Amino acid sequence: MSQSVTGTTMLRRQIGRKFESLRRAAGLTMEQAAEQLDRARATLHRIENGAEHVRYRQADVQQMLDLYGASTEDSELLLAMTAATRENKNWWHDYVGSGLPRWFQLYIGLESAASRIRQYESELVPGLLQTRAYAERVSRLPSGGIDTSDDETHQRAVQLRVERQALLTRFSPPQLSVILNEAVLRRPVGSKEIMAEQLHQIVKAAELPNVTVRVMEFSAGLHAGMTAGGFSMLEFPRDATGREVEPPVTYIESATGAIYLDKPHETAVYGAIWADMTSRVLNESRSMSLIQRVAEEYSRA
Repeated sequence: MSQSVTGTTMLRRQIGRKFESLRRAAGLTMEQAAEQLDRARATLHRIENGAEHVRYRQADVQQMLDLYGASTEDSELLLAMTAATRENKNWWHDYVGSGLPRWFQLYIGLESAASRIRQYESELVPGLLQTRAYAERVSRLPSGGIDTSDDETHQRAVQLRVERQALLTRFSPPQLSVILNEAVLRRPVGSKEIMAEQLHQIVKAAELPNVTVRVMEFSAGLHAGMTAGGFSMLEFPRDATGREVEPPVTYIESATGAIYLDKPHETAVYGAIWADMTSRVLNESRSMSLIQRVAEEYSRA
């Protein structure tokens, strides 16, 4: 399958999940929505299932958004995504450099659909493991995605980060594997109390059967993650025959946008980087002991 088709398939399935979520939030069955939109139920079914040959006319998309009472941010996102299917663009890279409602909402949707998430963080605790106090400090840093001068916007961003963590305890949660550079533990973010609470939160999260956290010690020396920086690798559920429906995606975030990589040669590189790091990190037990020890150092300071 060509990469343009594969990418379009993923985009259409993401669009379908978003429309289904909006319809359900509006309290409408598929039959009710079809009647009010004057469209066949089969058409809505194809849209929500990401069928390949659905055509998204802007007027039709807007009609659905109006019926479902979509927010401005959701409307902007879906109008941009559906436009990408018409223009046959490399949609992943179209969102580089756009604001939070675009590139990060795309990631949240993919994250919620993933069956496996692997993350390497060299500087900060991943959002899925952050405490509110830690997230408050991090989200105050200058960024192209959040207006840090607007307190309401800042609080929404923090709340979103906290709410995302329900992903780990939902029914059929993804498998989350995290590798943390030791610097994440050692470099204070806020007060010693904030850091102690944050490290205890990591240990608590790692008790979940679907979460593993391992640490790359300074003494590990040179490792492949040094060439890559932080990244996330997402894999998605397969169909009943075990066939890959959506290709794996590697997500790389910067201060002003994000890059999504889904070409086989790109994801293979990050797979090799991950394999190199896993051969050098502490095992889970020793990682937890180190995190607890550093948390106690903060508590005693």
